[in-house]
Amino acid sequence: MISSGRLFGAFTAALKTQGLCKTICFKAVCCSCCALGLWMRRQGQGCDADLHLVYSCGHVFLTCCEEVEAQSQLPLRGQENLRPTVLPRRGTYQSQCGDFKPFPSLGCCYLWIHCCEPDVDECLTHKCLPHQRCVNTEGSFTCRPQITCPPGYHLKSSGCQDVDECAMRKDRCGKDFLCENTPGSFKCTPKQKCLSGFTQDAHGNCVDINECSSLAQPCSSSFACVNTVGSFSCQQKVLVCNRGYHTSPDGASCVDVDECQMGSHACGVGQICHNLPGSYRCDCQTGYQFDALRKVCTDVNECWSYPGRLCAQTCENTVGSYLCTCTAGFILASDQKNCEDINECDQKPCSQECVNMHGSYQCYCRQGYYLHEDGRTCEDIDECSQSIGKLCAFQCVNVVGSYLCACPPHGYVMSANGHTCTDVDECKVGSHNCSSEKTCFNLQGGFRCLSFDFTFAHTHRINCAPNSFDCQKSPLRITYYTLSFQSNILTPAQIFRMGPSPVYAGDHVIISITSGNEENYFSTRKLNSFTGAVYIQRKVREPKDFLIEVEMKLLRRGTVTSFLARLYVFFTPSSM
Repeated sequence: MISSGRLFGAFTAALKTQGLCKTICFKAVCCSCCALGLWMRRQGQGCDADLHLVYSCGHVFLTCCEEVEAQSQLPLRGQENLRPTVLPRRGTYQSQCGDFKPFPSLGCCYLWIHCCEPDVDECLTHKCLPHQRCVNTEGSFTCRPQITCPPGYHLKSSGCQDVDECAMRKDRCGKDFLCENTPGSFKCTPKQKCLSGFTQDAHGNCVDINECSSLAQPCSSSFACVNTVGSFSCQQKVLVCNRGYHTSPDGASCVDVDECQMGSHACGVGQICHNLPGSYRCDCQTGYQFDALRKVCTDVNECWSYPGRLCAQTCENTVGSYLCTCTAGFILASDQKNCEDINECDQKPCSQECVNMHGSYQCYCRQGYYLHEDGRTCEDIDECSQSIGKLCAFQCVNVVGSYLCACPPHGYVMSANGHTCTDVDECKVGSHNCSSEKTCFNLQGGFRCLSFDFTFAHTHRINCAPNSFDCQKSPLRITYYTLSFQSNILTPAQIFRMGPSPVYAGDHVIISITSGNEENYFSTRKLNSFTGAVYIQRKVREPKDFLIEVEMKLLRRGTVTSFLARLYVFFTPSSM
């Protein structure tokens, strides 16, 4: 930051040549910084003086100074005299900083004479709490709470204020809709009004409303709804009920006929009538069933009629009933239906672990042992050599009665489950060796140090000469992306999409790979008029790094603009 004496030195020299003042200090301008910008431009001094001003004053100074330049390029018929929007009154005033005196050349500006000492910004050295922010005041400072505004709001000195999206962009909703600002957002209201029975679609067209589906109950239950253009009608339903049903009193539905209650059934003496939907059933007493051919009740073989549901194991039929029995290894329980198991493990038939089973038992071995062919003896297992599946993600080490899993010496640590290996994020823990000029990117089992240049393309386009066609064709923006995949993934596989945002009607894009695809692993496809994608078309069988450049040319309203995406694509081992 330039000192206050040097800051306004240039202004002082210029003003003295005009005989306008004798003394100027930092905070010397009591009129708006805009007025200084207007005066400097009219004097032919240029707009570079904003570099010597603090940000707030320099921004206003530069805006007014350059605005004069822009206005001077308009036709003479449309030019108007540029004056500050607010002019201070002429005269002499008193303040803590001295006297105000007129600045005739500007017509509005006054100077502070005999200034006091400049205010010290305590926020440069004072530290507020982590959840506070420091605000400098005249002669002091204050710590205020940090304020984070939700989406749709921006931070002002008085707090979070709503963003007027409609004022920022008047064509946000399209020509057929009106934009209406709401707290934190906005909504689009159609301009055209539709007649009753019609509504507007997304394009503002009036389309018919299907009242039969949109209304909860447009017609009564005995009428059917028929949609018409702009309205609907109700038509009487005609019901034909099947046998065993009759029409309800309102004629809207078919209801069941209760033959048992009406006495229209044909059940015999001693039989019980049970109503069914559309019919009925004649039942006999418990343990018997009705023979419809002979019209008599016969014994029910419960063991056949309800297999597996009456007895836990074996069922034996009797006249009007049944009996339950048990197979070998079980005894009948007190309820005469379930069977209780005999616990053979009480006799200790196994060398290690015995588990009782229904009617038998099973010998098991502890972890690290296997059951011998005799079904009772346990022997040690070499899990690493005999296991069919892969016990460890990287390396298996056999130990007596068990095994251990090991990970590679670098880039991995053992997971809590003791079987899989977890990648070490060297970028997060700080164990990488990337310089401060490079960015660390974590990979499975390692990391990469990447360089990103975000300002080259923007600066390059700004500095283009007006007649430099090659420079104008250079990318407007260069964006970096990092992608990581395991080797041997199925191909073709889409890995990246590219398109403009926002999208306008008539947009067309062309996606191509300009460098980094010498081995022809990648290809591009156009998904639609405004979106393209990058694919892996060849299988990458081993770990490999790529840096490919993908160019998108956007044709919009007769103008072609180029954008460049630089993709760091890393393939790591498929296992681990």
